[in-house]
Amino acid sequence: QVQLVESGGGLVQAGGSLRLSCATSGLPFSNYAMAWFRQAPGKEREIVGYINWIGLVTYYADSVKGRFTISRDNAKNTVYLQMDSLKLEDTAVYYCAVGAYHGAGGPYDFWGQGTQVAVSS
Repeated sequence: QVQLVESGGGLVQAGGSLRLSCATSGLPFSNYAMAWFRQAPGKEREIVGYINWIGLVTYYADSVKGRFTISRDNAKNTVYLQMDSLKLEDTAVYYCAVGAYHGAGGPYDFWGQGTQVAVSS
């Protein structure tokens, strides 16, 4: 059974930083791309970015480029989202997802339960 568990969310002031983690189990983690998505209140879920299966290719949405960094530790079956220079508009529930086998991006077949990030002024 594939499981993804996000952690690290919370309340932070604008300009601050948070690091989200997504621990996985039940799949050969190092063979899959991993992605982060977010969903703000009243908005559709959007992709934040992804990292390919060997961690050499990443993609970021324009809204987070230069502020967020995705990394992975295949020995720990964990993917991270480092969020710096946080803005009010980064407030959302953040989800990790399992992406393509030996690839980058999707399809995204497995999802975590999400972790709330709230940015205050």
